[in-house]
Amino acid sequence: MARNVRLKIAVAEYPHTSAVRNGSIPIEGVDAEFITVEPQIAAFRRMVRQVEFDVCELAPTTYIIARAYGAPFVALPIFVFRRFHHAGLLVRPDAGIRGPKDLEGRKVGVRAYSVTTGVWTRSVLMNEYGLDSSKVTWVVDDEEHVRQLALPPNVVHAPAGRSLADMMRDGELAAGFHGNAGVGRTGAPTSGWKTVEADYPELFANAAELEADWYRRTGIYPMHGTIVVKDSVLAEYPWVAKSLFAAFSSAKSEWLARLDAGTATSASDKKYLSLRQVVGHDPLPYGVAANLKSIEALAGAAFEQKLIPARISIARLFVDPEKA
Repeated sequence: MARNVRLKIAVAEYPHTSAVRNGSIPIEGVDAEFITVEPQIAAFRRMVRQVEFDVCELAPTTYIIARAYGAPFVALPIFVFRRFHHAGLLVRPDAGIRGPKDLEGRKVGVRAYSVTTGVWTRSVLMNEYGLDSSKVTWVVDDEEHVRQLALPPNVVHAPAGRSLADMMRDGELAAGFHGNAGVGRTGAPTSGWKTVEADYPELFANAAELEADWYRRTGIYPMHGTIVVKDSVLAEYPWVAKSLFAAFSSAKSEWLARLDAGTATSASDKKYLSLRQVVGHDPLPYGVAANLKSIEALAGAAFEQKLIPARISIARLFVDPEKA
């Protein structure tokens, strides 16, 4: 194995990644230069447009689209952030939205059409409740990360000078996603409606119950952050995939032990302790085999929602360090 390859790594700080970031768990054969980008979403854009880092955390839908259009990096099955998606879609109380089908013919706000939260939620609404997504006008107020993406005709941009928060407040949107904030052209955060979203009820009042039932029936556990590596790095140093997977897996194992011991008490820790009641002991499973249904579901959703021009294979999307 080659030694001491220096890699620029942009992965956010989480309780389950901090041991790798601070060096207490080294990445074998790698001198890691960790780059902190705030917010991490800004790193997504820099990676897909400038391929700025050797290793980077990306939103998985952004990654799938970029890979479909020939991006020179590939993912490892390390998923550093997860949540379910029956919750998070807010409706105006006067819009007459009683269920997902009532969204048809209406305008719904989402930061960007390709944002992973929107893709997962639309997939649930389409496959579980029969929503015809093409009959919804999706209103966006941010750029898509991947420039090559051609938006479907039912995706429109908010008028200049109008935020999604403004449009929701004024009744121009019937619904919109929780915390519709992102990063604009300059890298600065775009406006959201976190200060007023308490005025809007959830589409599903019993979202947690629906999410648990959906997981039991489908085995799909939506992933968000995944970790990608430049093709050129793996071509020259193929062992880097195993080194990264081993390091992040070790950091997660230490974190799981802290969860077991009751010494992990951050807001993130409490979120995953709650998710354990649904998904089991490990609320952040890594590896292709453990995540196959979820990977297939998201890749399929990207195609069904016209985010990629053709279906894309798992083998093209992921390096499997457990088999390498």
